[in-house]
Amino acid sequence: MATATVTAPATTDERAIADLQREHGPALLSFLQGLTYGDQQRAEDLLQETLVRAWQHPEAFDGPYESMRPWLFTVGRRLAIDARRSRLARPTEIGDGVLATTPDPADITETAVAALDVRAAVQALSPEHQAVLIRIYFQGLSVNEAAEALGIPPGTVKSRSYYALRALSRSLPGYARVRTARSRCRG
Repeated sequence: MATATVTAPATTDERAIADLQREHGPALLSFLQGLTYGDQQRAEDLLQETLVRAWQHPEAFDGPYESMRPWLFTVGRRLAIDARRSRLARPTEIGDGVLATTPDPADITETAVAALDVRAAVQALSPEHQAVLIRIYFQGLSVNEAAEALGIPPGTVKSRSYYALRALSRSLPGYARVRTARSRCRG
């Protein structure tokens, strides 16, 4: 019966890694700071990961080149690219300050106040602009359907809705977008 022996993967001598860090570390750190737009912490993390890769790949020391610097810079650059792609793939994190100022969606008071604000702003519009907004945004008609219902050309419906929304955005400065206010009115 044959027994399999498990051998640990070969790693680089710790003294060789220390020499490598002493010789190439400052230049590599400077290079990585440039890739991370001056972020010292991120550059140090990438430097450490690059040195870990050198430790894990002793065969890199046996390469036909005189210096390890090109290999280290290539590994560091690839790690920086991977880290950037990974950060961009994740949604941005927000702090507690943003959460504290964000209204609670379950709070019906906020919705009621927004609905009253929008209703007052719409009533301040001319009757022609009101009619277009009511057909398009509150009744959900298309531009052509609103034009037919109002007996005006579709271009006039588009123009009136544009100017009506522009007037609403001026009269509702506390709202990020008119669309947000409109969706609150429907609810």
